[in-house]
Amino acid sequence: MPRFFVTGQPEGGLLTLRGEDAHHAGRVLRLRPGEAVTLCDGAGTDYDCTVETVEKGAVTCWVQGSHPAETEPRQRLTLCMALPKGDKMDFIVQKAVELGVHAIIPYLSRNCVSRPDRTDKKVERWRKIALEAAKQCGRGCLPSVSMVVTAEEAMAKAAQSETALFFYEYERETGLRDVLQHGVGSTVSLVIGPEGGFTHEEAALAAQLGLKSVSLGTRILRCETAPVAALAAVLYAGGNM
Repeated sequence: MPRFFVTGQPEGGLLTLRGEDAHHAGRVLRLRPGEAVTLCDGAGTDYDCTVETVEKGAVTCWVQGSHPAETEPRQRLTLCMALPKGDKMDFIVQKAVELGVHAIIPYLSRNCVSRPDRTDKKVERWRKIALEAAKQCGRGCLPSVSMVVTAEEAMAKAAQSETALFFYEYERETGLRDVLQHGVGSTVSLVIGPEGGFTHEEAALAAQLGLKSVSLGTRILRCETAPVAALAAVLYAGGNM
């Protein structure tokens, strides 16, 4: 069934698609009055609708009922991701959203190979990728992608979660499984480093802020592989797979 995100609440039992969504619904999908469509407020509520009218620039839908979206994980997941080089972040954002992440915080670590002067356009692109991925996989919430922050800011934000994980390549004692077997909090943050790895100062800061240093195993994972593996493991442990 076609699915779209909408802003605002129903007025008079109606919700209206506008702009690109109206064009896609009316011209690409060729929806007609009476056809079923699901509209989502991006905050966890799905509306079961039927198309009422199709006009240029607007598709009006009649709301038949609403219910909590059934596709959201039990845990609220935040991915703090060091900026990778090239277009790897496109892949990371897409897959993280598909897996169920609630927020993505890109940050600059000292060893980041990519250090762009301006990141506004990159963030705008990542937000569009997040939106399309959320539509494609049937998400009930529209994940946020923040502006690029410093490593210190990202770690401070991660430390606010009940389960705050710092994936450190030099961790030799504690594996991810060791932590997850004791349970997963309702809020989980995952801090993933850059291609060049974390500095000793960044690892020390993570420990100081209370982040749990963990390993993803004995093999060296690419920066775009690590967040996918970590998120999948956390979701499994949290009963979401």
